[in-house]
Amino acid sequence: MKTRPRLVTSIPFWVLVVASLAAIAGGLAIVLNGIDAMEQVLNDPNATVVQVYVGQSWVVVGAAVLGAGAVGIVAVLSLAAATTLTRRADVSVETIDWTSDDETAPETAAAPFAPTATATPLAVEDADIETPSTATAPPQAASAARHDEPRLDAGDDSTRR
Repeated sequence: MKTRPRLVTSIPFWVLVVASLAAIAGGLAIVLNGIDAMEQVLNDPNATVVQVYVGQSWVVVGAAVLGAGAVGIVAVLSLAAATTLTRRADVSVETIDWTSDDETAPETAAAPFAPTATATPLAVEDADIETPSTATAPPQAASAARHDEPRLDAGDDSTRR
């Protein structure tokens, strides 16, 4: 029986938690740094347009990273709630008696094998028997041997004309 691991021991769950928290921290740092830079540049009368608008772009990027981290935290919370609501199957765990010296499990006595009926003998073909070279060949072998021998043309074949 294959069971799902507990959520507390699930590595992907903790990777999601850590990545979400890192995204929130990183996004928040980018947003706060971008807002601080924009305030300094907007109060400076010698600021260029590039300095002002680059700060806005960094705030937008930081807000996107912050939002991704927030979505990850929502996913973690919904996964934890779903796991809490689902029922886990009870798994029985066998405890080991470490004080016992018995290393083997008790064996059941097996009844000796006794066939119930006698078996019928197998029908086996005759073994190949070698014949001496002085013995005459059977008639089938003689006709097969004559089939391949060369023949002389006597010229009396009427079908060839």
